[in-house]
Amino acid sequence: MAVNSNKRRVILKTAAAIPVAASFGRIASTDVLAATKGAKTAAQPVIDPVLRRAAEAGDVAGVVAMAATNDGVLYQGAFGKRDLVKGTEMTLDSVFWIASMTKAITATAAMQLVEKRKLQLDQPMGKLLPELAAPQVLEGFDDKGQPKLRPAKRAITLRHLLTHTAGFGYDIWDANIAQYAKQAELPGIITCKNAALKLPLVFDPGKAWEYGINIDFVGKAVEKVSGKKLDAYLRDNIFTPLGMSDTGFIIGPSQRDRLVSVHARKPDGTLEPIEFGVPQDPEFFMGGGGLYGTARDYLAFLQMLMHGGKLGRAQLLRPETVALMSKNQIGNINVPGVWKTTAPGASLDVELSKMFPDQDLKWGLSFLINTKQGPAGRSAGSLAWAGLANTYFWLDPSKKVAGVILTQSLPFVDPKVIELYGQFENGIYKTLSSA
Repeated sequence: MAVNSNKRRVILKTAAAIPVAASFGRIASTDVLAATKGAKTAAQPVIDPVLRRAAEAGDVAGVVAMAATNDGVLYQGAFGKRDLVKGTEMTLDSVFWIASMTKAITATAAMQLVEKRKLQLDQPMGKLLPELAAPQVLEGFDDKGQPKLRPAKRAITLRHLLTHTAGFGYDIWDANIAQYAKQAELPGIITCKNAALKLPLVFDPGKAWEYGINIDFVGKAVEKVSGKKLDAYLRDNIFTPLGMSDTGFIIGPSQRDRLVSVHARKPDGTLEPIEFGVPQDPEFFMGGGGLYGTARDYLAFLQMLMHGGKLGRAQLLRPETVALMSKNQIGNINVPGVWKTTAPGASLDVELSKMFPDQDLKWGLSFLINTKQGPAGRSAGSLAWAGLANTYFWLDPSKKVAGVILTQSLPFVDPKVIELYGQFENGIYKTLSSA
């Protein structure tokens, strides 16, 4: 059964809104990634059955999950299919669209440039990026349906962009932005066209928190001060030093052979593959959601952060920079507990208040931060985020553990995937507690 054309257009327009493995032998020089036999023996019987059952039951088409402590890899597993129609087996080196898991990587690039004093967290970005020089705030629509706009009361800074307090939104979770984009005939962000970024703010910079296109502007700032396109900067300064050879905006022949198809959940609960792909000749590289990669690659990135900016012989950030990125950067502002969807084919309502009950949620540079211990044992002060096609990660600095779980389906926050994510995380902490 094919996805109808209207649904496909909605998915393709909003698909990059959010909001996550190569052979270990290929990067043997990065010693901390070598899985120990003891850790593998402890975690495998706890987690393998959970992931296998989810794939066999059709809860997911396929899944790759990996976790590591500061001593090395704790778990790695792959189950199900890359494509339910083609029947290709899921493998550890399968390539996923990681969508908004891109944001933490782009933020890391920006913080490297902050360390080099080429960027400053509190500099007005309009002086660097002319498109941010005179931001307008959308205050609704008049009786004729025309947008009511006024000049923003203050300038947008890099810190505002990194913390999603600049005032930008996504049409997928903001009805006013969706209406404005439709009336202005703006392309969706997934098109990677510069016109997609011509959106107004929904509040004055620094006043509140809303998830939006902020990190795409951070990517443009990285390009401006580094003199490199974002793909080249990330390759030279993050991917190559970490051995992340399967991560990038452009899919090479080897990666395409291992690419996982995006699937859509049908009304009867089953999954089917759909046509989807981030443009491979974009007007701009989408720093907020354009990367493809593997679980192994992303785990290497998380291990770098876990080790204070260093992995093996590669020092990407100073420890004090990682500490700054990991702290609440939005003060008394809270990340909203519920985001109402405007496009249920792409995302259900995001109910963070159910995932993280009875606590305020904060934002760092650029991660979600839970302020109390999570149900599975995740420490307060842990970092996390996700990608629209149901990819997820977390990093627990206190307990020195990080995990990545990648599926590839829409809509976002699919209850079956969220449940599996929780079971995987619970299994990791159960393994740690029994060690």
